Amino acid sequence: MPYNVRRNRRAVRAEHRAREGNVLLHSIDLETADKIVDAALAKGRELECEPLTVAVLDDSGTVKSMKREDGSSLMRPDIAAGKAWGCLGFGFGNRVVVARAQSHPMFINALTDMSGGRIVPSPGGVLIKNAEGRTIGAIGISGDTGENDEICAIAGIEAVGLTPDTGA
Repeated sequence: MPYNVRRNRRAVRAEHRAREGNVLLHSIDLETADKIVDAALAKGRELECEPLTVAVLDDSGTVKSMKREDGSSLMRPDIAAGKAWGCLGFGFGNRVVVARAQSHPMFINALTDMSGGRIVPSPGGVLIKNAEGRTIGAIGISGDTGENDEICAIAGIEAVGLTPDTGA
């Protein structure tokens, strides 16, 4: 491949990263996802939460980064990923998913079955949006109360300069 073509591709990628604050236009990158997870866990320690599991998914629903603190129970990774996946599947934060589960339980049950049980309608799932308001991923946290899980998720997202959308 000619040098000028390689240079142009690198320049375009660098421009995208600079414009989006290290988040590519189409999705969250690994470095940013890791920083969100670490900041969310730090907030959990600050609040003295029970051991947490944090999952960040990209905009396609694929796990980009996940950490499970010592003492976090067996199902926490699945619950955390399910909170984030549900947000992405519906296109809004888990507060809306929870409200719909309460008002239309049969509908949510059907969608949960259709998705292979991947939707967890509980606070702690938050969409991650870039500066332009585009959804680039989602975070799900499990381990403490839904409210504390959500506080930690918001802190993780804001720590990297992105915008959380809880659906509230």
